[in-house]
Amino acid sequence: MILSGRKFAKTVRKDLAEEISQIGGRPPGLAVIIVGDNPASQVYVSMKKKACEKTGLISRTVHLEESVSEDELLREIENLNQDSSIDGILCQLPLPEHISDETIASSILPSKDVDGFHPVNVGKLWRGEEGLFPCTPTGIIALLKYSEIQIDGVNAVIVGRSNIVGKPMAALLLREHATVTIAHSHTPDLPGLCRQADILIAAVGKPHFINSEFVKPGSTLIDVGITRTSEGLRGDADFEQVKDICGAITPVPGGVGPLTIAFLLSNTVKAWNRNR
Repeated sequence: MILSGRKFAKTVRKDLAEEISQIGGRPPGLAVIIVGDNPASQVYVSMKKKACEKTGLISRTVHLEESVSEDELLREIENLNQDSSIDGILCQLPLPEHISDETIASSILPSKDVDGFHPVNVGKLWRGEEGLFPCTPTGIIALLKYSEIQIDGVNAVIVGRSNIVGKPMAALLLREHATVTIAHSHTPDLPGLCRQADILIAAVGKPHFINSEFVKPGSTLIDVGITRTSEGLRGDADFEQVKDICGAITPVPGGVGPLTIAFLLSNTVKAWNRNR
């Protein structure tokens, strides 16, 4: 089974648009800050803006020069924190080396932190409380449920331990009662461990890293990685080699990527409902 994130994301955006139209009043507002002229960041920000417009959200882009100081960026964020027309704020990564990702993430109000990176939201995630959580892992859980793939009681292995995907993915899978292992570059016999997984999450950023040696027959493989190569976009999994082994798999592109934007909008609508 090919798990189409693109198809599911359309359903999510349609439901959000209906929710916004039924409630009425001021529409949800999302502010995206981009620092510098990174081409990939510009593409991502443009995609987010288009998705907002199609779904009925107000999108505001704040474009700052790469030379902007950390203090100046913090002032921009504080202005958005105080702006009652803005429900969600995100600062597009990567940031220049002279600006601390952690400082910026901690400066956004937890109630407007639609990336789910603020320490308050991270704490709520691990404590099992309600909050705003990282978009990609949230979307993956929703896709698994939408596709009627069992999570409760299964073995889940995550390859990658980033704060953006690996760690929050583990917390969300634990909430759904999976038995979770986080694997990484120091894990011995990584292929053998991955072959025990009923659900395998690949989030390492290395094209075709996951091959047939890593995959248990009939398992579900969620490919989070996306790398631009001379042959086009490639995922962490060697799709052609593993697709006939898996019971279900996400393609690249068209798998996890569309979910990230859809659940960014979902987080913004959630923040909007609370702020109202």
